[in-house]
Amino acid sequence: MIEIVPYRETWPGEFAEIGKAIRSAVGERALAIHHIGSTSVPGLEAKDVIDVQMTVASLDAPIREPLERIGFWMKEGIAVDHCPPGMTLDPDELKKRLYGGTERRIHLHVREAGRFNQRYPLLCRDYLRSHPLAARAYGEIKRQLARRFPDDVEAYYDVKDPVFDALMAGAEEWVLRVGWSLPPTDA
Repeated sequence: MIEIVPYRETWPGEFAEIGKAIRSAVGERALAIHHIGSTSVPGLEAKDVIDVQMTVASLDAPIREPLERIGFWMKEGIAVDHCPPGMTLDPDELKKRLYGGTERRIHLHVREAGRFNQRYPLLCRDYLRSHPLAARAYGEIKRQLARRFPDDVEAYYDVKDPVFDALMAGAEEWVLRVGWSLPPTDA
């Protein structure tokens, strides 16, 4: 069931603990570990799932065993991110590994440095953090979609993803205006 909850002040601290555990397990094989997704944007309503992005030099980096030792498991069958409508990207730009966490709902997205899908969630996070009106509108969209499609994950994302891609067009203009660049690691 899809449930959108009010922002929780505990989410940053939860990420900090998760990020610390991941860093301890995989060490420098993680080039960066970031808190991403809606729980990383202060004030934004979200599903109570901590999204984490681990950036690696290669998706073949030996991280699976260390992650399994701290309670993560690889979600088989989820190996790519969606391509925004109207874009043509090399399939390598969208490849990833997705892990789930056992102690709490966590999505650990493992992506390669320099790829489109590695940059996209960081830009998304930083843009929404600096544009509270856009964040509130996005929260309202998610809340309405969850109300209409509480048990239909595919329908929820079929609408949410393109709406978010439209929002990201403004983020790309913001990048040029403010000179945004990839942020340093969070953990």
